[in-house]
Amino acid sequence: MNQVRRLAALPAGRRTKWVVLALWVLALVALGPLAGKLTSAENNQTSSWLPGSAESTKVVNLEGHFVSSTASPTIIVYTRDSGITPADVQKATADTASFARVSHVLGPVQPPRPSADGKALQTTVMIDLSKDGWNNLGPAVDSMRTIATTGDPGLRAHVGGPGGYGADQSKAFAGIDGTLLYSTLAVVIVLLLLTYRSPTLWLLPLLSSGLALTAAQGVIYLLAKNSGLTVNGQSQGILTVLVIGAGTDYALLLVARYREELRRHEDRHEAMAEALHRAGPAILASAATVAVSMLCQMVAEMNSTSGLGPVCAIGVGVALLAMITLLPALLVICGRWVFWPVRPAFGSAEPTETGIWARIGGGIAHRPRIVWVGTALALGALALGMLGLKADGLSTAGSFTNTPDSVAAQTVIDAHYPAGTGSPLQVIANASAGDQVAAALSRLDGHGLTGVTPPVSRNGLAYVTATLTNAPDSNAAENTVDAARTAVHAVPGANAYVGGDTAVRLDVQRASNHDNQVIIPLVLGVVLLILGLLLRAVVAPIVLILTVVLSFAAALGISSLAFTHLFHFQGEDNAFPLFVFVFLVALGIDYNIFLMTRVREESAKRGTRGGALAGLAATGGVITSAGLILASTFGVLGTLPIVGFAEIGFAVCVGVLLDTFVVRSILVTALAMDLDHRLWWPSSLSRERAPLGTAEREQVAAH
Repeated sequence: MNQVRRLAALPAGRRTKWVVLALWVLALVALGPLAGKLTSAENNQTSSWLPGSAESTKVVNLEGHFVSSTASPTIIVYTRDSGITPADVQKATADTASFARVSHVLGPVQPPRPSADGKALQTTVMIDLSKDGWNNLGPAVDSMRTIATTGDPGLRAHVGGPGGYGADQSKAFAGIDGTLLYSTLAVVIVLLLLTYRSPTLWLLPLLSSGLALTAAQGVIYLLAKNSGLTVNGQSQGILTVLVIGAGTDYALLLVARYREELRRHEDRHEAMAEALHRAGPAILASAATVAVSMLCQMVAEMNSTSGLGPVCAIGVGVALLAMITLLPALLVICGRWVFWPVRPAFGSAEPTETGIWARIGGGIAHRPRIVWVGTALALGALALGMLGLKADGLSTAGSFTNTPDSVAAQTVIDAHYPAGTGSPLQVIANASAGDQVAAALSRLDGHGLTGVTPPVSRNGLAYVTATLTNAPDSNAAENTVDAARTAVHAVPGANAYVGGDTAVRLDVQRASNHDNQVIIPLVLGVVLLILGLLLRAVVAPIVLILTVVLSFAAALGISSLAFTHLFHFQGEDNAFPLFVFVFLVALGIDYNIFLMTRVREESAKRGTRGGALAGLAATGGVITSAGLILASTFGVLGTLPIVGFAEIGFAVCVGVLLDTFVVRSILVTALAMDLDHRLWWPSSLSRERAPLGTAEREQVAAH
């Protein structure tokens, strides 16, 4: 134990603090330049998001034998309400030659195809993504949009299809790291200023969090380049929010304990050593809970989910390292003056003992059972909003908070062409069974499919396409995919795979359902184990897990109602429940860890009821500040024009606020008081019920 204590005190040593600072400077010199390259290491190709074992993913990987696997079909659609004129046809035909000259366009460009009602024209262009990926899409689509919209204003033109949709997505993600970083930092600065009421102290937690993010990005870049770690726009955006938010949380807890110890120790080095010894286990357990919960996502079938896990775990690990080494060294180097204008003088009174949270705790102590039962019922009522949750995926139009041009294009295409135009069903099978596969699909003509093409054979494989007669993002189209799979799987020796946009949507939905069923119980088990080891009890971890799950359900209920009636979103992304669960359980349990480790420490001296009062009084302010900062950082995700990000940000923000102000401060505190010493079963604390101390009796009497 003494060795552990000495190790924990190293960042606070009179000489070792300078060594710690020097090591961080060297690390940042090495990793800083690499952090800026992380965006270039992103893999936003379709297969990097899809479930690895799904049929649709296999089609994506095999279709390169027949069409360029790096080519993105882009649809330019023209429409005139009164009907397409000969001049319109002439313009659209001339535009095809201009499209062919746009950088990264693969020729030849198809001539315009009129709609059956004579009110629209459609041209398909292939954009090459082989070199710079998404970076090619935006400029190419912008150039084609300029060409198509130049001329008679009565002829409206839109650019859509997979290429147009990808370009709009790339614009939405463009600068996401900078936008999120600056927005998050602005929020954190404001809240730290309000929390500390000091013009200087806020700089150290913020500096430490920022340096942790830079170091994490550098490490992740190296792994992405050399070890096959998958990073995409989603994981990089969440990494920024998570590292800044979680890192600041750990900083707040450490600084609060350091401030306490400065009042008890004249030497600031001794004060920091004691603060690290006391707060360190809670910070370590909190970070371990988040990191291990993130790593649980590696068992996911969805590549985007499994890739997010290690990225976030690395970010949390680096944030933890910064907050227990760099931040203590900086605080000790600066000395007490950094707390100006309210410096914690040696021997001064601890203000939290008579603060607002001490008074709230005293109020709860009167009737703890009534308080926790009433709070649980209120949260349960909010959770009923989950009945309206529609986490079955978002359509193309429903993926954006605004209406980009690709969505407008799809609306025109749906109005004037067969519903599945631009999103064909794709089948790849053994070449020897190509004709039989085409025949099997033809038997579905009039039952959701039409326009089955003759098989194209190449490299021992056959390629067949067909047009869906229902909208590609509809349930009817998904049923057609299942029917097509049943039909082609029945062809002997075909080894056929059915893919295409609708098949991708269906496979993503099923993989997400699988991931929910596997990862959620796994995360709960891991968190329960960590809590058991930390608190050395069985009852307390179970109680804490149940409260966080109830908070998660209430957050989902509130979010579902808000998405439907306030924001008017079409539904929720497939991964929404899982991501929100992992973030809320992993991060929400942080506040219970911060509270309950202090309650356990105080219970050994005051009994559980007195320990709950003292623990709430001591940690109430810091946890409230931490919750506000974390909720605000995730709320920043809502500023992005991507519905999936906005939904995750809103739900996590709501859930963290519930954890901070309701679950931790009211529900858990009341449960601890009601269960009393039984909370710590089977540890030694459960064997004896201690009475309230004098201070605690005075708090209760005051209410």
